[in-house]
Amino acid sequence: MIEFWVVLTGILVGITCGIAGVFLILRRMSMIADAISHTVLFGIVMAYIITQTLNGFWMLVGAAVAGILTAYLVQLLHSSGIQEDAAIGVVFTSLFAAGVLLITLFAGNVHLDVEHVLMGEIAFVPWDRWTFLSITLPKAVWMLLLVLLINIGFLLLFFKEMKLTTFDPVYAASIGVPVLFLHYGFMTSISFTTVAAFDSVGAILVVAMLIGPAATSYLISKSIKQMFLYSMAFGAAAAVIGYYLAKFWDTSIAGMMATIVGVLFVITLISQKIIDQRRKALVSKLEV
Repeated sequence: MIEFWVVLTGILVGITCGIAGVFLILRRMSMIADAISHTVLFGIVMAYIITQTLNGFWMLVGAAVAGILTAYLVQLLHSSGIQEDAAIGVVFTSLFAAGVLLITLFAGNVHLDVEHVLMGEIAFVPWDRWTFLSITLPKAVWMLLLVLLINIGFLLLFFKEMKLTTFDPVYAASIGVPVLFLHYGFMTSISFTTVAAFDSVGAILVVAMLIGPAATSYLISKSIKQMFLYSMAFGAAAAVIGYYLAKFWDTSIAGMMATIVGVLFVITLISQKIIDQRRKALVSKLEV
């Protein structure tokens, strides 16, 4: 049963991040996920300073607020004329460094497991449980299910608008589509996704799940809807394969999952290159 919950959590992370990562790739905003995954440390420390407790709920709230703050500050700097990659770099390093300094100044005698926040340990997921409506499930499963529903709901409500603002934001704004509102809404969903996933697979490794499956699906998809389906499939497959390989080699589960994400991307890229070359060779023969 323990193995079931670990695998299920990995699959939920892969599916949830797979959905969230598609528009990140299409909008060329992949590195915002990396920034959010690090700045959650600032939110966790601030939550402790304010509440003086290590209660998991307040840690989660603090991390979520930090993630949303990161997205908003990046957009604010970008709107003021700073290049987006530079804005991400400034916000990312500043908030992460501030989190480290706050630990040193105000939480030096408190055990805040920074390594767990950044690297995660999915094997511990089955032991931390929440009961809701008489149903007891691991906390990570509850959180990921909630965020998955939020992401699906956001897409169902704003899919056409998100697609239009992604490929032609100027035209979208000219016909009255709330471009800025959709951007902030999307960034908020990315923040929730990152925070929900970092507790199980780690803040750093969640970046692999957010970017890798979506980037892999981009190579073979012919439509956005296909890209969503393939991205979810690649994310779930990486979680399952990664878990059993980690079990076989007795190594880091989250690390192996992230490695498989990269392996799937490389295999797909090479396969696509081979197919394209054969297609070009076939077309050349037919023309002759």
